[in-house]
Amino acid sequence: MGSANINSTELGERLRVTRESHGFTQAAIAGRMELARTTLLAIEKGTRRIKNDELRRLASIYETSVNELLRRESVHIDLVPRFRSLRTTEDLATTKAAQTLTNFVRAEVELESLLGIERSRNYPPERPLMFGDVQSQAESDAMELRQWLGLGMSRAVDLVAMLELDMGVRLYICPLDSKISGLFAFDDSSGACMLLNANHPPERRRQSIAHELGHFIATRRSPEVLLLDKNERSREERYANAFGRTFLTPARAVQQQFQRITAGSSRLTRRHIILLAFTFGVSREAIVRRLEELGLTKSGTWDWFESNGGISNAQARQVLDGIVDVEPETRSSVPSQSIRLNALAAEAWRQGLASEGQLARLLRVDRITFREMIDTLDIEGGVDVSPKFPR
Repeated sequence: MGSANINSTELGERLRVTRESHGFTQAAIAGRMELARTTLLAIEKGTRRIKNDELRRLASIYETSVNELLRRESVHIDLVPRFRSLRTTEDLATTKAAQTLTNFVRAEVELESLLGIERSRNYPPERPLMFGDVQSQAESDAMELRQWLGLGMSRAVDLVAMLELDMGVRLYICPLDSKISGLFAFDDSSGACMLLNANHPPERRRQSIAHELGHFIATRRSPEVLLLDKNERSREERYANAFGRTFLTPARAVQQQFQRITAGSSRLTRRHIILLAFTFGVSREAIVRRLEELGLTKSGTWDWFESNGGISNAQARQVLDGIVDVEPETRSSVPSQSIRLNALAAEAWRQGLASEGQLARLLRVDRITFREMIDTLDIEGGVDVSPKFPR
Protein backbone atom coordinates (compact mmCIF):
# COMPACT_ATOMS: atom_id res chain seq x y z
CA MET A 1 0.00 0.00 0.00
CA GLY A 2 3.03 2.29 0.16
CA SER A 3 3.42 2.73 3.89
CA ALA A 4 6.99 1.48 3.55
CA ASN A 5 7.89 4.75 1.84
CA ILE A 6 8.02 6.53 5.20
CA ASN A 7 8.95 5.17 8.61
CA SER A 8 6.53 4.66 11.49
CA THR A 9 7.82 7.66 13.44
CA GLU A 10 7.27 10.08 10.56
CA LEU A 11 3.85 8.63 9.77
CA GLY A 12 2.85 8.77 13.44
CA GLU A 13 3.82 12.44 13.61
CA ARG A 14 1.74 13.15 10.50
CA LEU A 15 -1.23 11.40 12.04
CA ARG A 16 -0.85 13.40 15.27
CA VAL A 17 -0.64 16.73 13.39
CA THR A 18 -3.63 15.82 11.21
CA ARG A 19 -5.68 14.81 14.26
CA GLU A 20 -4.90 18.01 16.16
CA SER A 21 -5.53 20.19 13.09
CA HIS A 22 -9.05 18.72 12.95
CA GLY A 23 -9.61 19.39 16.65
CA PHE A 24 -9.83 15.73 17.77
CA THR A 25 -8.50 14.42 21.06
CA GLN A 26 -6.70 11.09 21.27
CA ALA A 27 -9.57 9.72 23.36
CA ALA A 28 -12.15 10.71 20.73
CA ILE A 29 -10.26 9.07 17.87
CA ALA A 30 -9.43 5.98 19.88
CA GLY A 31 -13.13 5.62 20.65
CA ARG A 32 -14.13 5.91 17.00
CA MET A 33 -11.41 3.44 16.02
CA GLU A 34 -12.33 1.07 18.85
CA LEU A 35 -8.74 1.14 20.06
CA ALA A 36 -7.23 1.76 23.47
CA ARG A 37 -5.97 5.34 23.79
CA THR A 38 -2.53 3.92 24.63
CA THR A 39 -2.56 2.08 21.30
CA LEU A 40 -3.30 5.28 19.39
CA LEU A 41 -0.60 7.04 21.40
CA ALA A 42 1.89 4.32 20.39
CA ILE A 43 0.90 4.70 16.73
CA GLU A 44 1.42 8.47 16.84
CA LYS A 45 4.79 8.02 18.56
CA GLY A 46 5.82 5.48 15.95
CA THR A 47 6.40 2.66 18.44
CA ARG A 48 3.50 0.61 17.07
CA ARG A 49 3.16 0.16 13.31
CA ILE A 50 -0.29 1.04 12.01
CA LYS A 51 -2.29 -1.59 10.13
CA ASN A 52 -3.57 -0.91 6.62
CA ASP A 53 -7.24 -1.01 7.58
CA GLU A 54 -6.56 1.33 10.53
CA LEU A 55 -4.83 3.81 8.23
CA ARG A 56 -7.79 3.73 5.83
CA ARG A 57 -10.23 4.39 8.68
CA LEU A 58 -8.15 7.29 10.02
CA ALA A 59 -7.93 8.82 6.53
CA SER A 60 -11.72 8.64 6.30
CA ILE A 61 -12.20 10.27 9.72
CA TYR A 62 -9.76 13.06 8.83
CA GLU A 63 -11.44 13.56 5.42
CA THR A 64 -8.21 12.96 3.51
CA SER A 65 -6.70 10.11 1.52
CA VAL A 66 -4.21 7.40 2.42
CA ASN A 67 -1.97 8.63 -0.41
CA GLU A 68 -2.00 12.14 1.05
CA LEU A 69 -0.87 10.80 4.42
CA LEU A 70 1.87 8.66 2.87
CA ARG A 71 3.26 11.04 0.24
CA ARG A 72 6.83 12.03 1.04
CA GLU A 73 6.28 15.56 -0.20
CA SER A 74 3.08 15.95 1.78
CA VAL A 75 3.25 18.91 4.14
CA HIS A 76 2.69 18.37 7.85
CA ILE A 77 3.23 21.64 9.71
CA ASP A 78 1.51 22.50 12.98
CA LEU A 79 2.05 25.89 14.62
CA VAL A 80 -0.96 25.66 16.95
CA PRO A 81 0.80 24.08 19.97
CA ARG A 82 3.29 26.96 20.04
CA PHE A 83 0.48 29.47 20.52
CA ARG A 84 -1.35 27.28 23.03
CA SER A 85 1.66 27.66 25.31
CA LEU A 86 1.10 31.42 25.54
CA ARG A 87 -0.94 32.83 28.40
CA THR A 88 -2.80 35.20 26.05
CA THR A 89 -4.08 32.46 23.76
CA GLU A 90 -6.18 30.35 26.09
CA ASP A 91 -9.38 30.91 24.12
CA LEU A 92 -11.12 29.65 21.01
CA ALA A 93 -10.53 32.76 18.87
CA THR A 94 -6.75 32.68 19.12
CA THR A 95 -6.58 28.90 18.71
CA LYS A 96 -8.69 29.26 15.56
CA ALA A 97 -6.41 32.03 14.28
CA ALA A 98 -3.33 29.87 14.93
CA GLN A 99 -4.95 27.03 12.99
CA THR A 100 -5.71 29.42 10.12
CA LEU A 101 -2.06 30.47 10.00
CA THR A 102 -1.01 26.80 10.00
CA ASN A 103 -3.38 26.05 7.12
CA PHE A 104 -2.02 28.91 5.02
CA VAL A 105 1.60 27.85 5.63
CA ARG A 106 0.81 24.24 4.77
CA ALA A 107 -0.89 25.30 1.55
CA GLU A 108 1.99 27.51 0.45
CA VAL A 109 4.66 24.91 1.23
CA GLU A 110 2.59 22.25 -0.57
CA LEU A 111 2.36 24.46 -3.67
CA GLU A 112 6.09 25.15 -3.57
CA SER A 113 6.70 21.42 -3.54
CA LEU A 114 4.23 20.88 -6.39
CA LEU A 115 5.87 23.57 -8.53
CA GLY A 116 9.39 22.46 -7.65
CA ILE A 117 10.56 25.79 -6.24
CA GLU A 118 12.32 26.73 -3.02
CA ARG A 119 11.38 29.74 -0.94
CA SER A 120 14.23 32.24 -0.88
CA ARG A 121 14.84 33.98 2.43
CA ASN A 122 16.44 37.37 2.81
CA TYR A 123 16.06 37.86 6.53
CA PRO A 124 17.63 40.85 8.29
CA PRO A 125 20.12 40.11 11.09
CA GLU A 126 18.65 39.01 14.40
CA ARG A 127 19.18 41.44 17.28
CA PRO A 128 18.43 39.66 20.61
CA LEU A 129 17.43 41.83 23.55
CA MET A 130 20.27 42.99 25.76
CA PHE A 131 20.44 44.45 29.25
CA GLY A 132 19.71 48.14 29.56
CA ASP A 133 17.14 50.52 28.10
CA VAL A 134 14.90 48.46 25.83
CA GLN A 135 13.42 51.48 24.06
CA SER A 136 16.79 52.79 22.89
CA GLN A 137 17.64 49.29 21.61
CA ALA A 138 14.37 49.16 19.69
CA GLU A 139 14.89 52.59 18.14
CA SER A 140 18.44 51.71 17.09
CA ASP A 141 17.36 48.37 15.62
CA ALA A 142 14.44 49.91 13.75
CA MET A 143 16.66 52.50 12.13
CA GLU A 144 19.20 49.80 11.29
CA LEU A 145 16.46 47.81 9.52
CA ARG A 146 15.39 50.90 7.61
CA GLN A 147 18.93 51.36 6.37
CA TRP A 148 19.21 47.64 5.56
CA LEU A 149 16.06 47.96 3.42
CA GLY A 150 17.30 51.15 1.79
CA LEU A 151 14.40 53.21 3.15
CA GLY A 152 16.38 55.95 4.84
CA MET A 153 13.81 58.43 6.14
CA SER A 154 11.23 57.80 3.42
CA ARG A 155 7.84 56.22 4.05
CA ALA A 156 7.68 52.43 3.93
CA VAL A 157 4.99 52.35 1.27
CA ASP A 158 3.99 48.71 0.76
CA LEU A 159 4.91 46.70 3.85
CA VAL A 160 3.12 43.57 2.63
CA ALA A 161 5.11 43.39 -0.61
CA MET A 162 8.31 44.28 1.26
CA LEU A 163 7.92 41.38 3.70
CA GLU A 164 6.60 38.81 1.22
CA LEU A 165 8.71 39.54 -1.83
CA ASP A 166 11.85 41.24 -0.51
CA MET A 167 12.38 39.41 2.79
CA GLY A 168 10.64 36.11 2.07
CA VAL A 169 8.32 36.27 5.10
CA ARG A 170 5.11 34.27 4.70
CA LEU A 171 2.38 36.85 5.23
CA TYR A 172 -1.38 36.32 5.03
CA ILE A 173 -4.38 38.60 5.54
CA CYS A 174 -7.82 37.25 6.34
CA PRO A 175 -10.77 38.06 8.62
CA LEU A 176 -10.10 37.21 12.28
CA ASP A 177 -11.80 37.83 15.60
CA SER A 178 -11.96 41.59 16.16
CA LYS A 179 -9.70 41.49 19.23
CA ILE A 180 -6.82 39.85 17.31
CA SER A 181 -4.57 42.17 15.31
CA GLY A 182 -2.04 39.60 14.19
CA LEU A 183 0.04 36.50 14.83
CA PHE A 184 3.73 35.79 14.32
CA ALA A 185 5.57 32.47 14.37
CA PHE A 186 8.92 31.16 13.23
CA ASP A 187 9.55 27.58 12.17
CA ASP A 188 12.89 26.21 10.97
CA SER A 189 11.35 24.50 7.95
CA SER A 190 8.78 27.09 6.87
CA GLY A 191 10.50 30.24 8.17
CA ALA A 192 8.90 33.45 9.44
CA CYS A 193 5.09 33.57 9.20
CA MET A 194 2.60 36.38 9.89
CA LEU A 195 -1.19 36.55 9.87
CA LEU A 196 -3.06 39.88 9.91
CA ASN A 197 -6.71 40.76 10.49
CA ALA A 198 -8.43 41.83 7.24
CA ASN A 199 -11.24 43.38 9.32
CA HIS A 200 -8.89 46.05 10.66
CA PRO A 201 -8.26 49.22 8.61
CA PRO A 202 -5.06 49.43 6.50
CA GLU A 203 -3.27 51.78 8.88
CA ARG A 204 -3.94 49.44 11.79
CA ARG A 205 -2.55 46.51 9.80
CA ARG A 206 0.58 48.53 9.01
CA GLN A 207 1.09 49.13 12.72
CA SER A 208 0.56 45.41 13.39
CA ILE A 209 3.18 44.50 10.77
CA ALA A 210 5.68 46.94 12.27
CA HIS A 211 5.03 45.56 15.77
CA GLU A 212 5.51 41.97 14.60
CA LEU A 213 8.66 43.02 12.76
CA GLY A 214 10.03 43.98 16.15
CA HIS A 215 9.41 40.44 17.40
CA PHE A 216 10.96 39.07 14.22
CA ILE A 217 14.12 41.08 14.83
CA ALA A 218 14.53 40.47 18.56
CA THR A 219 12.59 37.35 19.56
CA ARG A 220 11.83 35.52 16.33
CA ARG A 221 11.73 32.05 17.88
CA SER A 222 9.00 33.05 20.32
CA PRO A 223 5.42 32.98 18.92
CA GLU A 224 3.40 36.16 19.33
CA VAL A 225 -0.28 36.99 19.40
CA LEU A 226 -0.94 40.71 19.02
CA LEU A 227 -4.23 41.72 20.59
CA LEU A 228 -6.06 44.94 19.83
CA ASP A 229 -4.87 47.67 22.21
CA LYS A 230 -2.51 45.21 23.90
CA ASN A 231 -0.64 46.97 26.66
CA GLU A 232 1.61 44.39 28.28
CA ARG A 233 4.66 45.84 29.95
CA SER A 234 7.12 43.01 29.42
CA ARG A 235 10.49 43.94 27.92
CA GLU A 236 9.56 42.10 24.74
CA GLU A 237 6.32 44.04 24.30
CA ARG A 238 7.90 47.38 25.14
CA TYR A 239 10.61 46.63 22.58
CA ALA A 240 8.09 45.67 19.86
CA ASN A 241 5.97 48.75 20.54
CA ALA A 242 8.96 51.11 20.38
CA PHE A 243 10.34 49.30 17.32
CA GLY A 244 7.04 49.63 15.47
CA ARG A 245 6.70 53.34 16.26
CA THR A 246 10.24 54.11 15.16
CA PHE A 247 10.06 52.01 12.01
CA LEU A 248 6.86 53.67 10.77
CA THR A 249 7.47 57.15 12.18
CA PRO A 250 11.21 57.89 12.47
CA ALA A 251 11.77 60.81 14.82
CA ARG A 252 13.68 62.98 12.35
CA ALA A 253 11.13 62.42 9.58
CA VAL A 254 8.21 63.21 11.90
CA GLN A 255 9.92 66.40 13.09
CA GLN A 256 10.52 67.53 9.50
CA GLN A 257 6.96 66.81 8.36
CA PHE A 258 5.50 68.39 11.49
CA GLN A 259 7.42 71.60 10.80
CA ARG A 260 6.36 71.61 7.15
CA ILE A 261 2.66 70.86 7.72
CA THR A 262 2.16 73.17 10.73
CA ALA A 263 4.27 76.04 9.36
CA GLY A 264 2.80 79.39 10.34
CA SER A 265 0.31 77.90 12.80
CA SER A 266 0.37 78.28 16.56
CA ARG A 267 -2.16 75.48 17.12
CA LEU A 268 -2.23 71.79 16.26
CA THR A 269 -5.47 71.28 14.35
CA ARG A 270 -7.44 68.30 13.13
CA ARG A 271 -6.26 69.07 9.60
CA HIS A 272 -2.61 68.85 10.69
CA ILE A 273 -3.19 65.49 12.38
CA ILE A 274 -5.06 64.06 9.38
CA LEU A 275 -2.27 65.08 6.99
CA LEU A 276 0.47 63.73 9.26
CA ALA A 277 -1.34 60.41 9.75
CA PHE A 278 -1.78 60.08 5.99
CA THR A 279 1.86 60.96 5.34
CA PHE A 280 3.13 58.11 7.51
CA GLY A 281 0.28 55.67 6.90
CA VAL A 282 -0.67 55.28 10.56
CA SER A 283 -3.81 55.95 12.56
CA ARG A 284 -4.60 59.44 13.78
CA GLU A 285 -4.21 58.36 17.37
CA ALA A 286 -0.81 56.78 16.63
CA ILE A 287 0.60 59.95 15.08
CA VAL A 288 -0.61 62.17 17.92
CA ARG A 289 0.85 59.78 20.51
CA ARG A 290 4.12 59.95 18.58
CA LEU A 291 4.03 63.75 18.55
CA GLU A 292 3.51 63.68 22.32
CA GLU A 293 6.41 61.27 22.75
CA LEU A 294 8.72 63.50 20.70
CA GLY A 295 7.68 66.64 22.57
CA LEU A 296 6.11 68.23 19.48
CA THR A 297 2.81 68.65 21.28
CA LYS A 298 1.95 68.57 24.94
CA SER A 299 1.04 65.36 26.72
CA GLY A 300 -2.68 64.66 26.69
CA THR A 301 -3.29 66.16 23.24
CA TRP A 302 -5.01 63.07 21.89
CA ASP A 303 -7.17 62.79 25.00
CA TRP A 304 -8.22 66.43 24.49
CA PHE A 305 -9.32 65.76 20.92
CA GLU A 306 -11.19 62.65 22.04
CA SER A 307 -13.02 64.70 24.70
CA ASN A 308 -13.91 67.38 22.17
CA GLY A 309 -15.55 65.45 19.38
CA GLY A 310 -12.60 63.44 18.16
CA ILE A 311 -11.46 63.35 14.53
CA SER A 312 -14.01 61.66 12.30
CA ASN A 313 -13.57 59.75 9.06
CA ALA A 314 -15.80 62.33 7.39
CA GLN A 315 -13.38 65.09 8.42
CA ALA A 316 -10.48 63.03 7.10
CA ARG A 317 -12.22 62.53 3.75
CA GLN A 318 -12.85 66.26 3.52
CA VAL A 319 -9.20 67.13 4.19
CA LEU A 320 -7.79 64.44 1.87
CA ASP A 321 -10.22 65.00 -0.98
CA GLY A 322 -8.16 65.75 -4.06
CA ILE A 323 -4.99 64.45 -2.42
CA VAL A 324 -5.85 60.75 -2.42
CA ASP A 325 -8.71 58.45 -3.38
CA VAL A 326 -10.78 58.54 -0.20
CA GLU A 327 -13.56 56.20 -1.22
CA PRO A 328 -14.24 53.42 1.30
CA GLU A 329 -11.81 50.55 0.96
CA THR A 330 -13.04 47.70 -1.20
CA ARG A 331 -12.18 44.39 0.39
CA SER A 332 -11.48 41.31 -1.67
CA SER A 333 -13.90 38.41 -1.32
CA VAL A 334 -10.92 36.07 -1.45
CA PRO A 335 -10.22 35.10 2.19
CA SER A 336 -6.46 34.61 1.80
CA GLN A 337 -4.97 37.90 0.68
CA SER A 338 -1.40 36.78 0.08
CA ILE A 339 0.51 37.93 -2.97
CA ARG A 340 2.59 34.80 -3.22
CA LEU A 341 0.15 32.12 -2.09
CA ASN A 342 -2.48 33.23 -4.60
CA ALA A 343 0.10 33.47 -7.38
CA LEU A 344 1.42 29.97 -6.63
CA ALA A 345 -2.08 28.49 -6.67
CA ALA A 346 -2.88 30.20 -9.96
CA GLU A 347 0.36 28.97 -11.52
CA ALA A 348 -0.26 25.39 -10.39
CA TRP A 349 -3.71 25.60 -11.98
CA ARG A 350 -2.39 27.10 -15.23
CA GLN A 351 0.27 24.38 -15.51
CA GLY A 352 -2.34 21.68 -14.94
CA LEU A 353 -0.50 20.36 -11.86
CA ALA A 354 -3.70 20.31 -9.81
CA SER A 355 -7.39 20.65 -10.53
CA GLU A 356 -9.57 23.57 -9.55
CA GLY A 357 -11.22 21.41 -6.90
CA GLN A 358 -7.90 20.21 -5.46
CA LEU A 359 -6.56 23.76 -5.20
CA ALA A 360 -9.78 25.04 -3.69
CA ARG A 361 -9.58 22.35 -1.01
CA LEU A 362 -5.91 23.17 -0.40
CA LEU A 363 -6.74 26.85 0.13
CA ARG A 364 -9.89 25.89 2.09
CA VAL A 365 -12.22 27.89 -0.13
CA ASP A 366 -15.09 26.88 -2.37
CA ARG A 367 -14.66 26.63 -6.13
CA ILE A 368 -16.49 29.89 -6.81
CA THR A 369 -14.10 31.80 -4.54
CA PHE A 370 -11.09 30.10 -6.13
CA ARG A 371 -12.38 31.03 -9.59
CA GLU A 372 -12.79 34.65 -8.43
CA MET A 373 -9.18 34.59 -7.28
CA ILE A 374 -7.98 33.32 -10.68
CA ASP A 375 -10.10 35.90 -12.48
CA THR A 376 -8.67 38.66 -10.28
CA LEU A 377 -5.12 37.64 -11.14
CA ASP A 378 -6.03 37.50 -14.84
CA ILE A 379 -7.45 41.03 -14.66
CA GLU A 380 -4.14 42.24 -13.24
CA GLY A 381 -2.61 41.18 -16.55
CA GLY A 382 1.06 41.09 -17.41
CA VAL A 383 3.39 39.61 -19.98
CA ASP A 384 4.54 36.00 -20.13
CA VAL A 385 7.88 36.12 -18.37
CA SER A 386 9.80 33.83 -16.06
CA PRO A 387 9.44 33.49 -13.15
CA LYS A 388 5.65 33.87 -13.30
CA PHE A 389 5.30 34.16 -9.55
CA PRO A 390 7.35 35.66 -6.72
CA ARG A 391 9.91 33.33 -5.21
